[in-house]
Amino acid sequence: MSTAPAYVRPLTEVSRADAASAGGKAASLGELTRAGIGVPRGFVVTAAAFGRAMAVVGGADALVRSVENLAPEDRESLVRVAAELRALITAAPVPVPVAAAVSAGYRELGAAVAVRSSATLEDSAEASFAGLQDTYLGVRGADEVLDAVRRCWASLYNDESVAYRRRMGLPERGLAMAVVVQLMLRPRAAGVMFTRSPVSGDRSVVAIEGTWGLGSALVAGEVTPDAFTVSKVTGEITGRRVGTKLRLHSLMPNGPGISVTVMPIALRGRACLTDDEAQALATVGRRVEEHYGAPQDIEWALLGDDPGVVDSHGLAEDPGVAVSHGLAEDPGVAASHGLAEDRIVLLQSRPETVWAARERGPVAGPKPRASDHVLAWLEKPL
Repeated sequence: MSTAPAYVRPLTEVSRADAASAGGKAASLGELTRAGIGVPRGFVVTAAAFGRAMAVVGGADALVRSVENLAPEDRESLVRVAAELRALITAAPVPVPVAAAVSAGYRELGAAVAVRSSATLEDSAEASFAGLQDTYLGVRGADEVLDAVRRCWASLYNDESVAYRRRMGLPERGLAMAVVVQLMLRPRAAGVMFTRSPVSGDRSVVAIEGTWGLGSALVAGEVTPDAFTVSKVTGEITGRRVGTKLRLHSLMPNGPGISVTVMPIALRGRACLTDDEAQALATVGRRVEEHYGAPQDIEWALLGDDPGVVDSHGLAEDPGVAVSHGLAEDPGVAASHGLAEDRIVLLQSRPETVWAARERGPVAGPKPRASDHVLAWLEKPL
């Protein structure tokens, strides 16, 4: 007796063993909930849904085969074929069973969501697709979510993503794109952390970068983030620098998308984390590294109150933050009365690849990031 494929699965029901069906990002988020780490509530649109959608996209199979045969240096052909594939995917209607499952999942969340790509060949220790595929923030409405899912599917064939796979000699056939749909947060601060120094490779420290509001401002290179280095051995903060944060990204309160505004003057030169919060982040980072058994590249958000940045609860319409035993208490309560660690939510954890690749031998050069100069400065002792 055959069973119908699951087109949608709650993140709490997936783990790293499900990477082939849920993609690297969703598998990691599910694994984090199983480890008791706070993660925004949501679901994954599985690889089976992508397969069902691609089956009705005329001409896609031939184009995928042609992509696999392209030489990495044939940039002109790569761009042309990838654009044709993206156009076919975004123009095709979402199959009815898939659309129904996604819409039902969105109605259960009932708020603004983030729609994030989660390819099945993603975020391994050998290869990282960070930033090469699409994410849409502050999406509202079932039709808009479906459109964002379709665009995430198409982003599997973004020029940069295809070029990266061709350089790495990775397969095209059998590759699929799952999609994560999660509640949007209104964090007090957000950013990234590495459980080894991305500058020196030192595994005895956690390196943290952050800014006020959503971390998309940091990812887009629109702020020079605050940066902290925390010793894993002593828990001491061994490096600290406050960046010049001129832009604030926040969830639009009554509409779709993200608001980009000038940072309030009082916050530009003020650290977005206290020392206790930076140390709590490092503690969570160490827990995640121990769980996975390897250094991690982590996206984090910190819930809490701060005038001029977020509302009194630190979240959008729904405070649902999934952990291994269900929903956390209202983060507004934790923000006022709880420990810093109680207010930390993780948005992603992937293996650190730059130093891991160097230890195996060079394959491809690391992609420079806008804030690398900040981390290099922090390597100097206080």
